[in-house]
Amino acid sequence: MALRNHEHAVPSNPKNLVWAIFINSIIVIAEVSFGILAGSMALISEALHNFTDIGSMSLSWWGEQVSARPNTNQKTYGYKRVEVIIAFVNGGILLGVSGWVLAASVIRIFHPEQVAGFTMLIVAVISLLGNGLAAYILEKDAKKNLNLKSAWLHSMQDALFSLGIVIAAVIIYFTGWNRIDPVVSIAVSLFLLKEVYGIPAESLNMLLDSVPKDVNFEEVKAKLSAQAGIIEVGDLHIWQTGSESLFLSAHLKIAELDAKPRMELIANIQSLLDRQYRISHATLQMVSAHESEMLDLACRHCN
Repeated sequence: MALRNHEHAVPSNPKNLVWAIFINSIIVIAEVSFGILAGSMALISEALHNFTDIGSMSLSWWGEQVSARPNTNQKTYGYKRVEVIIAFVNGGILLGVSGWVLAASVIRIFHPEQVAGFTMLIVAVISLLGNGLAAYILEKDAKKNLNLKSAWLHSMQDALFSLGIVIAAVIIYFTGWNRIDPVVSIAVSLFLLKEVYGIPAESLNMLLDSVPKDVNFEEVKAKLSAQAGIIEVGDLHIWQTGSESLFLSAHLKIAELDAKPRMELIANIQSLLDRQYRISHATLQMVSAHESEMLDLACRHCN
């Protein structure tokens, strides 16, 4: 018996992603132009980093359009899992870029390069303001799903790198100590590797239909078993197709109940799952012990 009480979060605003892509495009043009004029590899590297983020944000924007498509007879879950796939790809890109910047920064400590500190500072401040604005407009949507969270983290990564370049540029301008540039980059890269790691890990868990990280499987099973009238809970599965789409299916062996007590039991279970675990998609097979015996419904694959 399927329980339908499908409440979804407020949809995200794709215009925010478009604005973030536009801002990053302007930043890339500025960083490449002034990076060449100033002979700053740091700015050119940051421009390449921003360019990869434009691609990732464009992918996130496309994913939001696709995931909003309605269900079909062939794709009964719709396209919600596109969000998870793109978050996995973007998370991998973030890890790769952070790792590359970390490695390049370690090398640069031993082989420092001369940088035009003042030009570097001006462009880095512009980049910081732009990336900070992009991160700000994406922050609200980042709480809604992994795809938008990965796009927000791209902007946060850019803003932090820009802040690092600003700090490095100030120190270089006043002291001439070029090694501060890779030192700041290493610190930012280590912080981001720690923050970003969770995205591909969580995405992979969703793709494997794992129990959502904020749901305790044993607790759910115990609370279902504690409902008056339930004898046994079997074949319980809890999974999600997207950040806001949680599903549950279970075989429930119940006592001999008339129609009204059965409906009350269903209503109680629905309220419990929705209120405590945000599970609004539940499919339950409910049979009495006598019915199960008569129909020979022995579960050969129950967990």
